[in-house]
Amino acid sequence: MILDGHIHILSGNCSREDFVKRLKKAGIGGGVIISLPPRSFSWVAPAASTKERLDNLFFWREAAPNLFPFFWIDPMENDALKQIDLAVKRGAAGFKIICNNFFPSDPQALKIIGEIAQRGKPILFHSGILWDGKASSAYNRPAEFEILLEIRGLKFALAHIGWPWRDELLAVYGKFQNARLLRKDSTVEMFIDITPGTPPIYRQDALTKIFQIGYDVENNVIFGSDSIVNEYNVSWLREWIKRDNAIYKKLRLSQKVVKKIYSENLKRFLGKEKM
Repeated sequence: MILDGHIHILSGNCSREDFVKRLKKAGIGGGVIISLPPRSFSWVAPAASTKERLDNLFFWREAAPNLFPFFWIDPMENDALKQIDLAVKRGAAGFKIICNNFFPSDPQALKIIGEIAQRGKPILFHSGILWDGKASSAYNRPAEFEILLEIRGLKFALAHIGWPWRDELLAVYGKFQNARLLRKDSTVEMFIDITPGTPPIYRQDALTKIFQIGYDVENNVIFGSDSIVNEYNVSWLREWIKRDNAIYKKLRLSQKVVKKIYSENLKRFLGKEKM
């Protein structure tokens, strides 16, 4: 079974039945669905209240059994803590954060990230260049996330292999891994979300570096598509899977490791190993 760890919900025409059909046609058994965005991303979808976004998220959650709802939160909003409580109460499996006008080290952001960690929920962060028409990518450089070393119990993933800073992302991953050896109090765990961001021409280079750098990565790499529920792109997804599989074959990855990439690591990220 392949699980897609990165699926967005957008506003507009959509059908749960069509979405499920497209998932099956693509050979996808479920995955993470990310709510409509917060107000700071109104250019992606019209602004909506927390309740409206949660209602919409769980409307999609009911489409299939193996869909895991992530609530997209802006930690800089005044009621961010209340939003966390509401989302957790509704059954959110995790949270999505994009640092579009603040650094991860901002005290308010760190407070909210820490609150999410205390509730035992993972966070999927955007990392790398941000295609929003603004000068915002510096907030999402992988090295900016080193500050998360100080948040106990946090489980998080950096998406898109930090494109174009994929080498920097791997260095940061190595630092988090090393911290777990150096510091007895370190309970933070980082995952690498290989959702495209890397253009096809860079894909082999990026995956080769991930799996041949010498770090212990096989349990912490997650497959994702960055597709949308509104029109899940079957042919595009199949093309990416075919490309990745060819690279894994060249790298001589075992079927056990490939299975982890496509499903088992996401389950572990979600705390659903026995799913």
